[in-house]
Amino acid sequence: MKKMKSDNMDFLRSLARQRSFQILICVSFIYILFVTVEIPYVFISGLASVSQELPTLARPSQTQLQTGRDLHENQAPSRPHIAVSVNIADLAPSGTADPPRIVSGVNFDRVLGPVAAGYGPFPDLHKSAAAAWKVGRKLWQDLLSGNANAANPEMLDDVSELCPNSISLSGTNFTAQGRVMVLPCGLNLGSHVTVVGKPRGAHAEHDPKISLLREGDQSVMVSQFHMELQGLRTVEGEDPPRIFHFNPRLKGDWSGKPAIEQNTCYRMQWGTAMRCEGWKSKADEETVDGMLKCEKWIRDDDDRSEESKATWWLNRLIGKTRKVTVDWPYPFSEDKLFVMTISAGLEGYHVNVDGRHVTSFPYRTGFALEDATGLSLNGDVDVHSLFAASLPVVHPNYAPHRHLELSSRWKAPALSIQPVEMFIGILSAGNHFSERMAVRKSWLQHKLIASSNVVARFFVALHNRKEVNVELKKEAEFFGDIVIVPYLDNYDLVVLKTVAIFEYGVGGVFQDLGTNLIFAWPKNN
Repeated sequence: MKKMKSDNMDFLRSLARQRSFQILICVSFIYILFVTVEIPYVFISGLASVSQELPTLARPSQTQLQTGRDLHENQAPSRPHIAVSVNIADLAPSGTADPPRIVSGVNFDRVLGPVAAGYGPFPDLHKSAAAAWKVGRKLWQDLLSGNANAANPEMLDDVSELCPNSISLSGTNFTAQGRVMVLPCGLNLGSHVTVVGKPRGAHAEHDPKISLLREGDQSVMVSQFHMELQGLRTVEGEDPPRIFHFNPRLKGDWSGKPAIEQNTCYRMQWGTAMRCEGWKSKADEETVDGMLKCEKWIRDDDDRSEESKATWWLNRLIGKTRKVTVDWPYPFSEDKLFVMTISAGLEGYHVNVDGRHVTSFPYRTGFALEDATGLSLNGDVDVHSLFAASLPVVHPNYAPHRHLELSSRWKAPALSIQPVEMFIGILSAGNHFSERMAVRKSWLQHKLIASSNVVARFFVALHNRKEVNVELKKEAEFFGDIVIVPYLDNYDLVVLKTVAIFEYGVGGVFQDLGTNLIFAWPKNN
């Protein structure tokens, strides 16, 4: 009896499973049938809506698109409209005129007016921009009226007299100059600076900067100094960038061992430090002009052998000879004279101490050799003398006539009536004459740019030196590839050049608003 009941239960369960499966099949069939019936209606309605939009999308190819100034009438109702462009003639004093192609038409008065008084999300930035625009406007008006010509562009020729091939300073004169040796025209490939000095003895520091106080200690003994190549003319009104920071730490480093730290710093932003701690650079590590980034020196915990004692004894027993190497101590010692030479190579800076190579630091992007216009030495070191040699006799940025090749071959092609495929805006500084010339001779000669399918323009702000602005205006008028943004140049205000690029692209220069907008910032420009 029990067996029959269990058989009946199994039968009912299997029947229920079959019914569930049948129901699932029915539901799936109904869904497929519904989708099959509805798909034609979806396609019909979709094609109808697309067909209604096609005439609207086709109009731009048949009729000319509105320019940026024409679009001023179509203001967005959700936000107030601010005109970005301005008539170029308004910038010039009465009775003068200037080709509109070389001057940006950005209307800074209208853009910065509502926020110049300190309103907006970035009041300090807006105030700086308004002040730079005010000064730049005056510089540009003086340039157009001829007042800037009184600065005599021939002054640029006299700069060569201020660029000696070598400079020497005694320790006394070096201290009198604020512990800075001025290199008027920077460095050149092969330039070198030699320093004779003596590290001071260690002193106690209660708030050390290169190490941490151990628990229970009141101070730590520190002896360190730093040599820096600085860009004295790169920025104004702020700390100069540290193009090469060389910091020997005889005592007091956080590692507890003598070390050398090298780095760069721009606007208080340090890069990635390169430390040499007595270990030789690895064989697979990149070199600098074929030189190791870090040489080996004797460490306190060094057993003066890279092999274990067992391996050493085994080599002695089998008579295997070993190449004799000379181990050198840390290159700097307290109260001992040193002779340090920093030389500029093809790939980086090389540091030799007492005739022996110690470190090599690869160049980092953003700075050129001529930007290193000062050498400073600070910290626990007494400087006896300095000597710099093989210096450039002329600075390329201050002698444009020596680096601008005024040939029609390098002129920008005339703007095409047909829409261009791409517009490239290049951010550049006013005194970077040689860098712009290098760009003209290289990728601006591409066939797409020569055929006017691609248009490239340098966007340059005004310089604080009138003679530089005079040469800049001449360069813009001759080559036709420069757009002057009339504000006093400042790295923090580079966004104004970006606004000028947009205005130039859609403010009436290019009718096709579909033109691609590409931003380029060439190295050292």
